[in-house]
Formats: sequence, C-alpha cells, structure tokens
Amino acid sequence: MRPSPLDPQTLLPLWQTGAVDDNLESVLDAVGPRLRTLRRQRDITLTELSATTGISISTLSRLESGQRRPTLELLLPLARAYGVQIDELVDAPPTGDPRVHLRPVIRDGMTMMPLTRRAGGVQAYKLIISASRHTPEQKTHEGYEWIYVLSGQLRLLLGDQDLTLGPGEAAEFDTRVPHWFGSADAEPVEVLSLFGRQGERAHLRARSVR
Repeated sequence: MRPSPLDPQTLLPLWQTGAVDDNLESVLDAVGPRLRTLRRQRDITLTELSATTGISISTLSRLESGQRRPTLELLLPLARAYGVQIDELVDAPPTGDPRVHLRPVIRDGMTMMPLTRRAGGVQAYKLIISASRHTPEQKTHEGYEWIYVLSGQLRLLLGDQDLTLGPGEAAEFDTRVPHWFGSADAEPVEVLSLFGRQGERAHLRARSVR
C-alpha cells in the first residue's frame, strides 16, 4: 500500500531537507479542486452534500475554493459520502485521470463494496458476509433498507421474526425496527443492499426458521 502524503514516515525526510512546507502546501492545495471535481461528477449540489455529511454549505464551498484548510474531521464524512478512501481526497493531483476507483471496506467479517456514485438518496452496496461467529445483536437506526440475496443463505432477525432468505429472495424493512443479518450457516453469503431514507416498497419474501 502506498503511503499517504501526510504519513509521518513520508514527511520525515522532507523535514530534514526543509522541503516539507512546499510539499504539504501542494498536497493541501489539491484537495479543494478534487472535492469540486468529485461533486460535479456525481451531479450533487452543495445543499445535498451538506444534508448527507452534516457539514455546512459555506464550509463545503470554502473547502472547494481553497479558502478553508481540510481537516480530518471534514474529510472523513466527505470520503464516506463519495464512497472513496480518504487518501484519494488528499493524494489526488488537481489534473490527470478524473476517474474514481471505489474500494471495498472490510469490517467485522463483512466486505462492503459501494456501487453508487453520488451522495444522498438511495445508497447501493454489494455485501459479502462471512459465517457468523458471534451472537447476533439487533440494532436500530434511521433509514430504510432493501436486501436481495445473490448467493448463500442469509439469516435476518427483524424484531421478533427470525427469517432465512435464499438466492433470489428479497426483504425490506424500516431500520428503526431492531434488526441484524448475517450468514445463516457455515458458508458466506453475498447480497445486494439498498439503503435510503425512503423509496418504493417491495414484497417481503422469506421463510421462517423452524
């Protein structure tokens, strides 16, 4: 993995030569144009991005114009909104290849591949979930989720329901209802997940565990 331009190991030799100031300034100056390019590629307004990230419109505008220095607290929600790694925001030159390569995120035995290219609205992911090795813990949060099973067997706990979905089956639910989902057996399961605030309802197709 290539080091981030802000990695201390990268900056150490530059401190010794006195070149760090120029290098850091160059890196930070490139962030604003990169943020503006990403937003325009996805056809997102500053208002939509502000609603998604919680960052004020004025701050987003100043970041893109270079009037506000980027900080980790600002770049983290922006990286999540755009579905990119944070180093793609701070290490991208202001010119060159404008394409964004979405990278998978691995967390708690689950590989998440973002499929959508714009912030706001419904977000799409492909999930590869390994066999569960812990006791399911149901959680709640704002939103609405749709799940379609590509392969394997998915176990879905939804309130007091214990459901199993196979390939070609789908479920939808309000995420304010306590829920958990994972592999139903010793094999991994692959699913498509759509998550949003609202949208069309689909038919729930699942069978109860006996």
